[in-house]
Amino acid sequence: MTEETNIKPQSNDPLHGVKLAEIMQYLVSIYGWEELGATIKINCFLSNPSINSSLKFLRKTPWARAKVEALYLKSIS
Repeated sequence: MTEETNIKPQSNDPLHGVKLAEIMQYLVSIYGWEELGATIKINCFLSNPSINSSLKFLRKTPWARAKVEALYLKSIS
């Protein structure tokens, strides 16, 4: 008998395995809240910003999450 291995193919998605919280922490450390709010005009970045409030909003709002993920990809490349 041969031993079956559970090897999954690698994902080509650069966001694979990266949590939204990690993305936000990285962006805030690089840009800061003011520049982040100026770059992506989202109220949770401009008015009393925090990681937790931003995560709640981004998880409910696909278009905003897409903008944050795009900025993250642009900043790491």
